[in-house]
Amino acid sequence: MDDQLQTWEVLALAAGGFVSGVVNAMAGGGSFLTVPLLVMTGLPGTIANGTNRIGVLVQSSVAAWRFRKQGVSGFGNAGPVLVPMLLGSWLGAVAISRVAPKTFEHLFGLVMLLLLLPVLRAPSVDTQTQRPWPRWLSMAVFFVIGLYGGAFQAGVGVFLILALARAGHGLVLSNSIKSISIAAFTAVAAAVFVLQGQVVWVPAIVLSLSTALGADLGSRWAVRGGDAVIRPFLVLAVVLMAGKMLGLY
Repeated sequence: MDDQLQTWEVLALAAGGFVSGVVNAMAGGGSFLTVPLLVMTGLPGTIANGTNRIGVLVQSSVAAWRFRKQGVSGFGNAGPVLVPMLLGSWLGAVAISRVAPKTFEHLFGLVMLLLLLPVLRAPSVDTQTQRPWPRWLSMAVFFVIGLYGGAFQAGVGVFLILALARAGHGLVLSNSIKSISIAAFTAVAAAVFVLQGQVVWVPAIVLSLSTALGADLGSRWAVRGGDAVIRPFLVLAVVLMAGKMLGLY
């Protein structure tokens, strides 16, 4: 696979990566921008999917570090959800890394259709009135999220932050836990894709640098603005995901 990028491709990936980093730190869904950009540079869908994970790993790590630096640390709360997500991520990444590029595209389209109805529903983020899930249900939900994240990644942050809110966490803390969790299970998935030769390093590095800058800015905004800033980003992310699934753009 040719690592060479034209100037416009570097600029497009850098700009898209920065926006993706901000969006992912505030809510999620940034991979709906970066994966198509990688495909535009000539990468097959499966290679774009693997290459994108390097940027996701870097930006999630930066966001987790920035949240902690600002006094919002989700490390103590991430433990209970990491085990099922790590297992799910490994299984999802191994499975999807073995499919043909065309099969991946068909599967991705099918997943988008299956997720259309829950995404079109208005996101429920009122942690004051909702009853947290029982432990067994939380484990099952986070396993499925890890499975999806390992296989497809795009939009997993939105589902994860909604699940964390339902598990009883506020939106700011949920964002911190989300960043830690995505960094952890993306490290597992990225290792699978690297071993399968499904990562192209030049675009991966461009994305890593630009998404890291965006994640740093987005996490600062999230902590300073609190739920009042995060909630509109979350709603916007859901709306954009729904539009993507409906084929509106």
